[in-house]
Amino acid sequence: MTMKLSYITSLAVVILQAVLPAAAHAQAKRPNIIFILSDDHAYQATSAYGNKLVHTPNIDRIAREGGILYNNFVVNSICGPSRATLLTGKYSHKNGYALNEKEFDVNQETFPVLLQQNGYQTAWIGKLHLGSLPIGFDYFNILPGQGHYYNPDFINNRNDTVRYKGYVTNLISDFFFNWLQERDTSKPFFAVVGEKATHRSWLPDIPDLGAYDNIDFPLPETFYDNYENRLAALDQDMTIDKTMRLKEDLKIGAQFGVPGTGRFGEPSRLDSTQAAAYAAYYGKITKEFEAKKLDGKALAEWKFQRYLKDYYATAKSLDRNIGKILNYLDSTGLSRNTVVIYASDQGFYLGEHGWFDKRFIYEESLKTPFVVRYPGVIKPGTTINSFVSNTDWNPTILDIAGVKAPAEVQGRSILPLLEGKTPKDWRQEQYYHYYEFPEPHHVSPHFGIRTQDFVLVRFYTGVESWELYDLKKDPHEIKNVYADPKYAKTITALKQQLKAQILQYDDQEALKIFKQSVK
Repeated sequence: MTMKLSYITSLAVVILQAVLPAAAHAQAKRPNIIFILSDDHAYQATSAYGNKLVHTPNIDRIAREGGILYNNFVVNSICGPSRATLLTGKYSHKNGYALNEKEFDVNQETFPVLLQQNGYQTAWIGKLHLGSLPIGFDYFNILPGQGHYYNPDFINNRNDTVRYKGYVTNLISDFFFNWLQERDTSKPFFAVVGEKATHRSWLPDIPDLGAYDNIDFPLPETFYDNYENRLAALDQDMTIDKTMRLKEDLKIGAQFGVPGTGRFGEPSRLDSTQAAAYAAYYGKITKEFEAKKLDGKALAEWKFQRYLKDYYATAKSLDRNIGKILNYLDSTGLSRNTVVIYASDQGFYLGEHGWFDKRFIYEESLKTPFVVRYPGVIKPGTTINSFVSNTDWNPTILDIAGVKAPAEVQGRSILPLLEGKTPKDWRQEQYYHYYEFPEPHHVSPHFGIRTQDFVLVRFYTGVESWELYDLKKDPHEIKNVYADPKYAKTITALKQQLKAQILQYDDQEALKIFKQSVK
């Protein structure tokens, strides 16, 4: 008996000696994960998604060396709520953060805490915009609120607020590299690189001033949309023509380096050298504009051109810094075992329907860019057309890290999609719910459903109405066919789908409104 036990014990030791190094090796091989999250960067603003006039070579590189999602949707197209959805994997009505400028409840379960508990080092650097300091991060250095493009303040994990000289996109990269160099290299890491770009107002890095001045951007087909039979579109306040301001947004006649000037005081942040460069560039633009004496359509189209030139120039530094991150990973050998994701918190209008900003369920604000590189797992050049939600970002990160997502997470991992193994029960529709009203852009709160061929939406505050769009016949969503008798059966079927989505995601406010009769 003693001899038998001794044999078993010896065998167990041999097995453990074989298994433990293998387990340690597997632990060491868990991938690092970098999530680069920009702000208001439209999918149609990247060459990866087909823009022929503007080149984003580093975003394109991630897509080329990994995968690109063509139907990545958000559940509430606004800055803070999108980040809350990333952290929790839940819709706004479940995570409690439906509106900007509130305070996110950090005590609910978020994926960085789970990553920490499972041996990951975690960091958030740059824009967070959730009104509270994050938890679950070994290191953070975040912008207060919206942050500033020039000489911004950062709040670190000692709760110190420090002002740094420089351009925000460059500073965020510098802080990220510093953290990478100081981290515990025995552990895998997860980091969010939270970019301020390309949020309004658009202040390019000084080397990028005028980068697109030689391009005459074509007007979108819907630039002069008259919003016929669409009360919510008619009621909004986000047009380039009327809402976009010459001084605060387009820097016409603006002063730089002067306290208290401009939107959020942005131009006042520039030091004397930065202010001189801005004054020289925008001073020339101002003189040219004043000499034209524009009004009517000519003025609207001039504002559109200036908007895009500033917007794309601001995005230029964003893409350049993504390139710096990719090059750093290559130079250190980290690229072999690091997942790199690039996404924006929501889509954005670049003149479509005559608009800027986001908020609506319509395509340009509903859809956001998402490219991802995972060496050895995602085949280079992978394209995914399945419907993906930003509720899926959270469980996907956990899945990549080998951590089980909590039961209350409302998304699901897209790792099978990225590996070319689309589940048979993958979603065929996207549920959406937007809340903020009336400020800042007077977009009526609404919820709805986007399928492959249709968009059905119910507006319920400010404007009370239903809308239906046939995407095959009307891809630009300018013809509301809800009242067309030919679509009666389609509407009945879509309302059943919509109700099922409301019930699935337990949106009780929407359910109550859904049951109310309105034409």
